[in-house]
Amino acid sequence: MSRRRRMMRWSAAGTATLLVIAAAVGAGWLWRLPSNPQAGTPSPIAADEAHSTVEALAPPKRPDRPLVAVVGINDATETTDYLMPYGILQRADVADVSLLSTGPGPVQLYPALRVQPQATVAEFDAQHPDGADYVIVPAMSRDDDPAVLQWISAQASKGAIVIGVCAGAKVVGRAGLLDGRKATTHWYYLDELREHTPTVEYVPNRRMVVDGGGATTTGITASMPMMLTLIEAIDGPDTARSVAEDLGVAVWDARHDSAAFTFTREFAWTVLTTTAAFWNRDEPILELTPGIDEVSVALVADAWSRTYRSTTVTVADDAAVTTRGGLRLLPDRGSVDPPGGHRLPPVTGLPPAAALDDALAAIAARYGSDTADVVAMQLEYPDGR
Repeated sequence: MSRRRRMMRWSAAGTATLLVIAAAVGAGWLWRLPSNPQAGTPSPIAADEAHSTVEALAPPKRPDRPLVAVVGINDATETTDYLMPYGILQRADVADVSLLSTGPGPVQLYPALRVQPQATVAEFDAQHPDGADYVIVPAMSRDDDPAVLQWISAQASKGAIVIGVCAGAKVVGRAGLLDGRKATTHWYYLDELREHTPTVEYVPNRRMVVDGGGATTTGITASMPMMLTLIEAIDGPDTARSVAEDLGVAVWDARHDSAAFTFTREFAWTVLTTTAAFWNRDEPILELTPGIDEVSVALVADAWSRTYRSTTVTVADDAAVTTRGGLRLLPDRGSVDPPGGHRLPPVTGLPPAAALDDALAAIAARYGSDTADVVAMQLEYPDGR
């Protein structure tokens, strides 16, 4: 046998051996992960705790009509974290809400959608030198963006209540606003929050935690109870109840079962096997129409882009589509269907919570219930689990 052929055989054998070892190590790691926990019923929140939460969120500057700023970075801000607080507060019409970016131009959202913000942080500061009453900080692709950290720190020094939505808590922590305070965040990013903010006191089993002139929430869908609680703090329970009915939300207190959301064997296996099937990719097509509800479209596009096998593609006849709350969404393509994609049902006529439930049901029907559960886990959506 020639030397070259022997080397090729040894190389092939070595590669095969490495693959076997990697598979064995991976199987061992996978086996050590916990299995999916049994779904539990979270305990209701005591009346005095609920009352103190609402009281702590009272408008700090403008009691009649507070000013709310939702801030994001242009290159990558989380879809639902960015759009849902704006859309819910616009429904209530109890505050002036501005969607901001650190720089000029559109904000690319992840995992889907693109939006034109209403102002930059510099423009906001010029218009409102005394600062906002509330600053909402979504998850971003980086937690240490200097412009964001400097701006939210300045807003906090002017008396704003800073609310870290989901993994946005990491950004708030990097700004030094969670040092020695109670907080929560998305289950997947808890270790990162603790790493960069070691003095933070994590509070489990709460969808929102208010402490020290700020607030944090758990997963992506926690914007619903958080914003409803904020509405209650601004204009009372009747307004919050009316908006909750419009959203399709029955309960919006801080109750939560943190144990139901963790990195499990089933979650890891579904992600690994789905990612490995790289040839089996899908493009759900979501049409953007004038007056579309930014809350519903954010939830649906977000959900369909978290399956590890599909990414939502938005289409429209126009270069920009104005939403129910006055935002300008920028479609990915014209109205022609991309090859190989499938049309999603129109995001109209349903409350946002029902639109999300329908999307999860459709994901389960198309890709399997394990994939739908992976999506619900990422959204930290109790009803979806």
